[in-house]
Amino acid sequence: MGDLNGKTALVTGSSRGIGRAIAQRLARDGALVAVHYGSNDTAAKETLETIRAAGGQAFTIGAELGGSGDAEALFAAFDTELAAYGAEPGLDILVNNAATRFRGRMAEVTEEEFDRTIAINIKAPFFLIQHGLRRMRDGGRIINISSAVTRTAYPRQIAYSVAKGGLDTLTLTLAKDLGERGITVNTLAPGWVETHVTAARTATPEERAALAAYSVFNRVGQPADIADVAAFLASDDSRWITGQRIDVTGGSTL
Repeated sequence: MGDLNGKTALVTGSSRGIGRAIAQRLARDGALVAVHYGSNDTAAKETLETIRAAGGQAFTIGAELGGSGDAEALFAAFDTELAAYGAEPGLDILVNNAATRFRGRMAEVTEEEFDRTIAINIKAPFFLIQHGLRRMRDGGRIINISSAVTRTAYPRQIAYSVAKGGLDTLTLTLAKDLGERGITVNTLAPGWVETHVTAARTATPEERAALAAYSVFNRVGQPADIADVAAFLASDDSRWITGQRIDVTGGSTL
């Protein structure tokens, strides 16, 4: 993997799960990582501690997402914390991982649930990228975390699927727009991954086996499986890849 020494990264929703694993991996590769969280400051501090214990550099940023002005407020906090850390201003890697989901088929989703899903999963990344680009150095990396549900029908999470589909389109369009600056924009689309979100689905051996059966490798994905691919996309090794949706489902959609 490419050396990320001297790079600054922001990973949204990195207090737990996939986001935590990505933050840890980028820090291990040498990046200074801004660990963003919405409300769980305890979990964010745990992420920070694991990074520092491994010799990495990081700081935390607490900011809600999805409301008016949230992206601007997050980056104002980012600028402040970066300066307090003594690092050069600017951004090299932006990972849009923060997400929310409401279960429900078409007839069950409320307007409030739909609006919240769209706000967190597509509005927030859109404006985070807008503000992030004002700070991003040429040759930067934007990595959007989508989902397998944009290519596989999953009616029980229709609002989430629609929002993540929008994120895939945002990736494609931005990649063409930012090519002149050498900035790559790519999407990672995980399937079932063992995190706090899927804990209820892996509570028994039978449930775990059912999820594992989705993958050709007959196991449930781990956060590190996604983080390792994110690290590649963040590195110089991925410089000729942009506008792509990369399936990281362990072959679940084959």
